[in-house]
Amino acid sequence: MSMASAKPAPEAIHAGLRDRYTTVRQTTLALTRGLTAEDMLVQTVDHVSPTKWHLAHTTWFFERFLLQSWRDDYRVFNPHFDYLFNSYYFRLGQMHPRPRRGLLSRPSLEEVLDYRAHVDEAMEALLLGAMDKALIKRVVLGLNHEQQHQELILTDIKHVLASNPLEPALHDHPPPPAPKPTPLQFHAGPHGLQSIGHPDWGKEEGDFHFDNEGPAHQVLVEPHALAHRLITNQEYRDFIRDGGYDNPALWLSDGWSTVQQEGWNRPLYWDEGLTSEFTLAGRREIDPHAPVTHVSLYEADAFARWAGMRLPSEAEWELAARSKETAGHYADRGFYHPTGSDSSEGMQQLFGDCWEWTASPYAAYPGYHPPSGAIGEYNGKFMCNQMVLRGGSCASPAGHLRATYRNFFYPVDRWQFSGIRLAKDLD
Repeated sequence: MSMASAKPAPEAIHAGLRDRYTTVRQTTLALTRGLTAEDMLVQTVDHVSPTKWHLAHTTWFFERFLLQSWRDDYRVFNPHFDYLFNSYYFRLGQMHPRPRRGLLSRPSLEEVLDYRAHVDEAMEALLLGAMDKALIKRVVLGLNHEQQHQELILTDIKHVLASNPLEPALHDHPPPPAPKPTPLQFHAGPHGLQSIGHPDWGKEEGDFHFDNEGPAHQVLVEPHALAHRLITNQEYRDFIRDGGYDNPALWLSDGWSTVQQEGWNRPLYWDEGLTSEFTLAGRREIDPHAPVTHVSLYEADAFARWAGMRLPSEAEWELAARSKETAGHYADRGFYHPTGSDSSEGMQQLFGDCWEWTASPYAAYPGYHPPSGAIGEYNGKFMCNQMVLRGGSCASPAGHLRATYRNFFYPVDRWQFSGIRLAKDLD
């Protein structure tokens, strides 16, 4: 075996995993800099969790799914935390109701930070010992789980800060102005019988992926083309000014009902004059060339109809993205806001900036089966009534995304950094 193809020694794997664990956990805490303890307690709506809860829940995940399973000598920090910080794993017992997480004034933020330190110390000892494949796999899952909550920390605190009449900022470094994009170009994608899904699904070895990303399977894809970039604020503003929110012919039935009931007439965080928007750097003038974000599936679909187009399927999106680099505008840039495309005409913004709504319902792939045990509740039981988004956002951690990654939210949701890419059929 050549040196180039030799597998890393176990010590190197363990050291790399320990370093990654430390980096991910420290990154989570770094996202909370500039927040007060009061900021981290607030829950504005049912689907927005307090920052303090995220800090505790991600710690509970390591305690419950790793330390209690792999360390016989582990001392649980507080037995009541199993009820307070379980999210939705009913096989492990009941949990505090999600809409009432903002009522947890106790434990204090200080105690939650002590909890994190306690678990981190125990995890360090675990990672210094012998590790089998099952343990390594579970640690990597825990780290990816925490990265998902890093994004939620940003999107949730944005809703919290925007709900405050003072509109406080998390930071003071907005992105630079986006360059003027080239007019929309459409690129034909592969069609016919195509394979999508993670190729390593179900294998003992291979790159990390969530269970809902596989198995790889064949789909029939009709001739189509995808827009080379995301829709901009100015393009969406044109839709609004053309009466997009007043035309029922453009809307799905549930979308039109939502618009009427909620009084929607613009994206979340935009002002009534369509000139400014709340960002994590405070209220700022809307950049006309940056991607529009914080729109629901209903709004994305209505815009596509107005433009004479449609939203892509997740298969069409994955086929366009699987040969592309995953580099993009992620959270590590520190802007926490979409920053726009460049002046080229090739496929852009497939990763980062905004999660892209697809027209595909979130459902199991053929041959899918959830993992055994409580961890099987991670993804599979949500495969109903939600829609798939692809590509990541400006709040996603760098290195966390891949072409097969499937995010999912309800069609009405728009507090995430969600945007629009158009697609069209080809004859």
